[in-house]
Amino acid sequence: MREHAPNKLQRSLMRLDEAPAFLRGFVQNIILRRAVPFTGTAGVQFVSLTPERVEVRLANERRVQNHIHGVHASAMNLLAETATGMVVGMNVRDDCLPLAKEFSMAFKKRATGGLQAVATLTAEQRAAMQASDKGEVQVQVTVTDEAGAEPVECVFTWAWIPSRRPAKN
Repeated sequence: MREHAPNKLQRSLMRLDEAPAFLRGFVQNIILRRAVPFTGTAGVQFVSLTPERVEVRLANERRVQNHIHGVHASAMNLLAETATGMVVGMNVRDDCLPLAKEFSMAFKKRATGGLQAVATLTAEQRAAMQASDKGEVQVQVTVTDEAGAEPVECVFTWAWIPSRRPAKN
C-alpha cells in the first residue's frame, strides 16, 4: 500500500520538529487546545499523534470530576471523541471536513484515577478516506483507567464530506 501525502493537520504537527525536543509536547498541546478549545478547558493531554494511532489522557482533577470524585461521564466522552476525531483528522483529505456522526458509550465499571484513550485506524480505513471525498468510518477506541481496566466501551462513527471552501496549504 502506498503512503499518502500528509494532510494539513499532519503538516502543522510536522513543523513542531523544528522546536527543541523538550518543548514539543508542550507546544503541541497548546496548538491542539487552541484548535479545539474545550479540550483545553478539560485539560486533555495529547500524548501521541500518528495517522494510525492517537493517544490522549485526562487526569482525574476537580474540573472534570463527578459527584463521586471520579472522571465525569461527559469528560470520558470528550476524551474518546478527541482521540477518534484526531485520528480521523490526521487522515481526512484537505478538501474534506470530518464530522462526528454517532457514538455509543456503555459504562462497565467505576473508573480509578485518570483515563487514557487510544484510537486507531486500519490501513484500509485510511485508504478509503483518501480515495473518496465522502464516507464514514467506525473508529476503534479503547479507554483505560489508571488500574488498567476499561471502565467504558465506546463506538464512534465519523463521516467526512467535501468542505465548502477550497483547501489551503
